[in-house]
Amino acid sequence: MSGNMIQLETACRATRIPSGEEVELSAGHEFSVSQALGGSVTLKDGANLYRVGLEDLDALGKAFAESIRASEAEAVQANDMPFSEESVWDALRQCFDPEIPINIVDLGLIYDLSINEVENSQYFVSVKMTLTATGCGMGPAIAADAKAKIENLPAVHSAEVEIVWDPQWTPHMISDEGRKVLGLD
Repeated sequence: MSGNMIQLETACRATRIPSGEEVELSAGHEFSVSQALGGSVTLKDGANLYRVGLEDLDALGKAFAESIRASEAEAVQANDMPFSEESVWDALRQCFDPEIPINIVDLGLIYDLSINEVENSQYFVSVKMTLTATGCGMGPAIAADAKAKIENLPAVHSAEVEIVWDPQWTPHMISDEGRKVLGLD
């Protein structure tokens, strides 16, 4: 899907990358698809990047939206296994930085994950994560995506995702798998 050209069928909400500013993209405007991962799509027009979330995909065309939703449904189905710490990590692997085609786990953004049972086989999950750059306006969108993916797990009562800055993220935190995707090996 990356590299495809798309003309918006209807206007839609989007988040400008990296500022995090909410904007409305006009119907008829043409974009190239920079990436379509984790249920969101990053669009590019000239030098601007925009993130379109799952709730606004129909503006990109019914067939395109359905393919993204089908991919997202497969990821959610994969999370239907018994609850475990690994299922939380798998959910986080479905979250992507909209500028980098690597999930936030392999990008090295997750600093801490804790799970506490709050009631009968229901859990509260707390995550501390960082971003690749301080001041990145996409932090709230990425954190909200991570929180939603965790809370979609059947045994999760609630989740909290906190953005922290210590220690500062460096490219050395990217996993071996992430390095392969970026061609850094």
